[in-house]
Amino acid sequence: MKTKVRVGKKLTIHIPKAVAEELSIKEGDVLSLNVKDNKIILEHNDAILLSLKGKKFTKITLDEVEKISEEEQSKYENPN
Repeated sequence: MKTKVRVGKKLTIHIPKAVAEELSIKEGDVLSLNVKDNKIILEHNDAILLSLKGKKFTKITLDEVEKISEEEQSKYENPN
């Protein structure tokens, strides 16, 4: 999606409603602002949004999660 915005008083920029809705941005959210290659990049770092739409780094099965959990718990049951 590409749109134009106008810089207002005190250098404010209004995020268009369609963009805010697409990114699930709501009042009070904190966005990250980065400048790269003469461009302004705003990122919505909502944990739920990232888990649903963000890049996946690995896959793990429920059995693997259970095994790791049991290993971690055993450290507290039999400390050495």
